[in-house]
Amino acid sequence: MSETIKENMEAKDDNLSYEDFTSEVLEDYRIANISRQLSILGRKEVLTGKAKFGIFGDGKEIAQIAMAKSFRKGDWRSGYYRDQTFMLAAGMLTPEEFFAQLFGETQLDKNPANGGRLMNNHYASRSLNEDGSWKNLTEQKNSSADISPTAGQMPRLLGLAYASKLFRENKELHQFTNFSIEGNEVAFGTIGDSSTSEGHFWETINAAGVLKVPMAMSVWDDGWGISVPNKYQTTKQNISEVLKGFEQDEKGDGYLIYKAKGWDYPALCKMYAEGVELCRRDHVPVLFHVSEMTQPLGHSTSGSHERYKSKERLEWETNFDPIKKMREWILSMELIESEKLDEIEKEAIDIVKKARQTAWKSFADPIKKERDELITLVENAGCNCKKTDRINNITSGLKKVIHPVRKDNVSAAKKILRHICSTCESFKPLKSQLQVWLKSTIDENHERYSSHLYSETELKVGNIKPVAPVYGENSKMVNGREVLRDNFDKLFTKYPLLLTFGEDTGFIGGVNQSLEGMQEKFGELRVTDTGIREATILGQGIGLALRGLRPIAEIQYFDYLLYALQTMSDDLATMQYRTKGGQKSPVIIRTRGHRLEGIWHSGSPLSMVINSIRGVHVCVPRNMTVAAGLYNSLLESDEPALVIEPLNGYRLKEKLPENLGEFKTPLGVPEVLNEGSDITLVTYGSCVRIAEDAVKQLKDFDISVELIDVQTLLPFDVNQRILESVKKTNRIVFFDEDVPGGATAFMMQKVLEDQKAYFHLDSEPRTITAKDHRPAYGTDGDYFSNPNAEDVFEVIYDIMRESNPNKFPSIYTE
Repeated sequence: MSETIKENMEAKDDNLSYEDFTSEVLEDYRIANISRQLSILGRKEVLTGKAKFGIFGDGKEIAQIAMAKSFRKGDWRSGYYRDQTFMLAAGMLTPEEFFAQLFGETQLDKNPANGGRLMNNHYASRSLNEDGSWKNLTEQKNSSADISPTAGQMPRLLGLAYASKLFRENKELHQFTNFSIEGNEVAFGTIGDSSTSEGHFWETINAAGVLKVPMAMSVWDDGWGISVPNKYQTTKQNISEVLKGFEQDEKGDGYLIYKAKGWDYPALCKMYAEGVELCRRDHVPVLFHVSEMTQPLGHSTSGSHERYKSKERLEWETNFDPIKKMREWILSMELIESEKLDEIEKEAIDIVKKARQTAWKSFADPIKKERDELITLVENAGCNCKKTDRINNITSGLKKVIHPVRKDNVSAAKKILRHICSTCESFKPLKSQLQVWLKSTIDENHERYSSHLYSETELKVGNIKPVAPVYGENSKMVNGREVLRDNFDKLFTKYPLLLTFGEDTGFIGGVNQSLEGMQEKFGELRVTDTGIREATILGQGIGLALRGLRPIAEIQYFDYLLYALQTMSDDLATMQYRTKGGQKSPVIIRTRGHRLEGIWHSGSPLSMVINSIRGVHVCVPRNMTVAAGLYNSLLESDEPALVIEPLNGYRLKEKLPENLGEFKTPLGVPEVLNEGSDITLVTYGSCVRIAEDAVKQLKDFDISVELIDVQTLLPFDVNQRILESVKKTNRIVFFDEDVPGGATAFMMQKVLEDQKAYFHLDSEPRTITAKDHRPAYGTDGDYFSNPNAEDVFEVIYDIMRESNPNKFPSIYTE
């Protein structure tokens, strides 16, 4: 037996026989060939029009098989959209499921990763039962839900790895064996070499080194980023060389860094076996740099790599194709004769062809059946009017579509309905039947393509019953920060899975002291300081929540949330949607914002946020009691949320509730702060205090304002309370400190269009906003940049003057 084979057997299992080892090698070769054939045939399906787009893992097969050998139940993957071989080798993907993804199959039993909501090679295991409860994550292999943005998988990877550290080091968490077995799980990350140029990669690499978490990071290096060679991507054209400063020192700080060639099967097996074991045992982050990989089919079906690779490079890729090199190695080791390998290769082709046929039939037959039912429904009706020819042309065209999709069926049905005669008796039943068919089909397609943006379980936010704060005769008036602090104290006692982290969050108890004493009481693992790294603070929260913990990720100021907005928008907000309820990450993002001083500590870019994070609730409390009630509600739900505390409210006095940790502010339910009859004023957050000042000023002029605090923007006024106010006042103003056309426009659309409040208006609806620019520094900068009480007074006074100029004469102009 060769020394190479002996080394690999020892790396795998001391008790593995030569026969078993040979069998395992051949099984690996079989998987590699199946994966390659999936790429080849999958590409053909796109180019012939059966699939829309394809991106494949060809050239990455051998390294991913070697990595999969160390992937155990309970482990997690946060990967790259070329990991099909890894998923096959780990037993988390079948060839039929591969094609189901490619075709856009919506049946979850056929396409469990995403139910047709993502393109192929975007994977996710199902962490949840149908009712939304957690499965036992330690009894299955886990993949977090893939996203396409390059390096977008990195921030969440940090949290997946950090969870293992918490489950190991916090003994109070050892009881949660459905989430972790004392932190023995590794988080596997994968990325293309060119994507290591992204900031998310570097931020995650640094944070994982600081936190010392079991993260096994693989870089697939094929020398290119689409058409751009790595000389334009990476310093020294070598990511492991660049990362040498991160390598482990004599104190044990830093990374273990391994390097291997993507075509060297024995070296890859040995590397992953050793590196992952140390990662798992010692909780040390490990980087695997796999170079000299190939991409035989090019970047994707949208282009050909022959356009930008030289003849010499293409020839090298042919010679160093990893499957070819593995075959050569097997024959050189005399494990089996070449004829047997030929049989394995032929079998792989047959397996993939059969899988394609099965997946296509499963995908196409229900759509064809739906089309045939529609055509039969139409053709069974008879009419001699001229419109029949138009209908016949539509049905004839539909019959000719070789591979119909649901769009074809619904589009045809809608067009047919337009041409059904309204007087012909023989067509009247058809119109009714077709309307029923169309409604049913649209409802089914809503479930297929538009469900699960938010939770659909019993724990969804809308099901959490509100509980009012309770006050007694001796309830104290305290600073707002103390309401939050004492409420958090109750929550940390109540929920052992709860933790929080952020910049200055731990030792000093937050920049506004709302966590004062929490770290000392609950420990550094639960109340933790982080570096200045907003994207991975959020990613840390996403990964922790995916593993069953309840993190509150603190972004110090609202303006700095923009550093994390991409992760929040692309990853967190789409999590439940893109897995069709298969995964959830109920992280709470806590921040503070609105009025302070200067451009970057007083912004309110709400429209930028609410229009990019649908799927995450957005809470805008006016004071800390409302904020505390929102946290209490959210921690009883299973949904993610952003809570923006009013920055100027921490030292304002509030009455301390007696039922801390128990009172709950409902989401989507506005509160009427002042009853009025002349005009409705809608606002939120720090603007509430300004509005209250304006309401008092207007009262002196006999103008009665109904002041409404919406409390949350997502969801927004679910019971249409604002509409009821407009029915009474017949006038409305929307007020905030976002830019013109921002969140006020959002609120206006919700009330006037969705709630149909326009029907009850006697005056033009108005908005009051900040200037187009960001706020200038100082008290005067704030006053002249942001709306103030006098601005609110003037707008409302002018509206009232339009209807009664005698009672409300001009003040500022003639």
